Amino acid sequence: MKINLVMIVKDEERSLEKSLKAAKPIADEIIIADTGSRDRTREIAALMGAKVFDFSWNNDFSAARNFALSHSDADWNLILDADEYLRDCSRQDLEKALEKREGIWLGGITRYDSYEDENGVSQSTSILPRLLPRGIRYTGLIHEQPEGDYPCYPVPLTADHDGYLNSNKGERNLPYLQKAVEEYPDDAYYQFQLASTLRNLKRQAESLPYFRRFYQLTGKKDSYKPGGIVLYLYTLLDLGTPSHLDEAAAIIEKEEKNLGRWSDFCFVCGLFYMKRVLSDVNRYINLLPRIEQSYKTCLSLGEHPEAGGVVGTGSFKATYNLGAWYEVSGQTGLALQYYKTAARAGYPPAVTRLKELTQPKT
Repeated sequence: MKINLVMIVKDEERSLEKSLKAAKPIADEIIIADTGSRDRTREIAALMGAKVFDFSWNNDFSAARNFALSHSDADWNLILDADEYLRDCSRQDLEKALEKREGIWLGGITRYDSYEDENGVSQSTSILPRLLPRGIRYTGLIHEQPEGDYPCYPVPLTADHDGYLNSNKGERNLPYLQKAVEEYPDDAYYQFQLASTLRNLKRQAESLPYFRRFYQLTGKKDSYKPGGIVLYLYTLLDLGTPSHLDEAAAIIEKEEKNLGRWSDFCFVCGLFYMKRVLSDVNRYINLLPRIEQSYKTCLSLGEHPEAGGVVGTGSFKATYNLGAWYEVSGQTGLALQYYKTAARAGYPPAVTRLKELTQPKT
């Protein structure tokens, strides 16, 4: 069995060596398509033993991916970006996983994305179809996906991704996504990606029409739908007007049956009920118990990286929010208990709040 690493790159000297070193133990060959680097990218790739091919950039990510794949003769092609770093993995275990199944299928790797938020650096996980059998190609101008309707099964590969911390991919990707949405207005995936990108750029009001369109178009089988719904809800909460909260309430009521066993959904529900009560205490006082219930459900569900979502919604983030809830409701003893649990997990806001509550006042 031959497994190749296949990449497209441009000006990746910051991270390329680290990425290639991490993947080299499981790759027979490294195939790289360079789309116009002006830094040391090509030199680093060559020093790491990669075969480097020039690709004239034509504003089409799939075309670049497919060009790189055309130079690989492997049975399986591992697709990574230069800001993704494989964690230790046994080549033997990977081959066993690939030999278990017959027919054409895609291998899903678990990726941990680091990003900055109001509490520092957080992580989210997703399962991405990145191990492709020979002959599979890509489609899509941007946020390209493997062609064909093939099943995706997890394989024992995990990668860390730091690209959101070190570059503004949103600004780079925005014109491509706007063009894609204009050309394919009924493509739910492009609507979702444009909405998500605008949200990440703090342009929530602009993102909302695309979230609505995504929600109308997407189907039950689309793997990105649950995460898109949660981001849609966060956007509505960020905007926070009574009409936006009404819209969020309708979505939660509709989706609770489908998503109610996923900690990310329950977590955003807890935030929603808090905002709803604060928006009109007399009218929504009956929702108070649902705040506590939402976060307790998160903890009962626990962490499941394979399901995708924000790391901590099934553990320390939900624990901290329960502590905050107990504190504002006057249950200081319970608040301290939950803050301590979240602090032991290393969650900075819990550490800070615990110190504030326990230090003697002068």
